[in-house]
Amino acid sequence: MTLNLCVLTPNRIIWDSEVKEIVLSTNSGQIGVLPNHAPIATAIDIGILRIRLNDQWLTMALMGGFARIGNNEITVLVNDAEKSIDIDPQEARKTLEMAEDNLKKAEGKRQTIEANLALRRARTRVEAINGMA
Repeated sequence: MTLNLCVLTPNRIIWDSEVKEIVLSTNSGQIGVLPNHAPIATAIDIGILRIRLNDQWLTMALMGGFARIGNNEITVLVNDAEKSIDIDPQEARKTLEMAEDNLKKAEGKRQTIEANLALRRARTRVEAINGMA
């Protein structure tokens, strides 16, 4: 038995095919989804989506949004998403270093919040290429 997973951003469809299992980063922690999962709707945090196809796991960086799970269908609507294979490792590490520096230089509440979000996005992209979850 499989699940139909669809990952959408405002600009494009990132993924639309059957999978065996997923692990999703929600605002309240990670959840694993197998066929016949109870129906839920949940907010998605900046984090990793792990996708199992047969015996292979793929990772994707998600930049926050929502997911709806029910009837063996998972619809994920996110602000942005990148498959780990599409992320340039050098660029991702450089962006992470820049985000860390920007956080150190941040002045005031707004700059600190924006710098923290940029750092979380950068860390998630690096985690995706490293296959972490």
